[in-house]
Amino acid sequence: MTKQSVYTLPKLPYGYKDLEPYISETVLRLHHDKHHQGYVDGANAVLESLQQAREKKAGVDMTAALKALSFHVGGHVLHSLFWENLAPKGKSRATPGGELEKALEKEFGGFGRFKEEFSAAKGVEGSGWVALSYCRLTRRPLIMQIEKHNVDIYPAFAILLVLDLWEHAYYLDYQNKKGDFVEAFWNIVDWDAVEQRFRAAAA
Repeated sequence: MTKQSVYTLPKLPYGYKDLEPYISETVLRLHHDKHHQGYVDGANAVLESLQQAREKKAGVDMTAALKALSFHVGGHVLHSLFWENLAPKGKSRATPGGELEKALEKEFGGFGRFKEEFSAAKGVEGSGWVALSYCRLTRRPLIMQIEKHNVDIYPAFAILLVLDLWEHAYYLDYQNKKGDFVEAFWNIVDWDAVEQRFRAAAA
């Protein structure tokens, strides 16, 4: 059996200090270099164990393996999207503009209402994410609360914007004030990147 491709940690599209004061260099280094790398390593370890079992024609606990693979791949994909939808101070703007803002106004009654509903989703149970997604069947933008990295995801929905609400994303900067982190997030959203995802999903 030939060696297969594996997951790799993506480089950040900005410097470690570029998201300050909203996300500190310390938190960004820990989050990207340690936590995200851990999900990459975890996914690759599961794939390697499956490949070895296939080569040896050995039995596998598929329930455990697929659960672990879903968790780690989900963590890798969501973190990769998260880095891409953040922008250094000065590149972000207050509202998305363009076709995305029109879609948000149609669905939520205004960008302000969208922000309220998205921010309120910080109450996701346990560790998880808030995401703006797009349903291609109804052509509507919808908010998701994702537990862990892989629970409560709407299957096949395009993810446009994500916010990591695991404690490792904010605790060293904001301690128990998760709401302050959510408010700070709006200062560093790269709406151009989110608009590009929206256009691709809606095409």
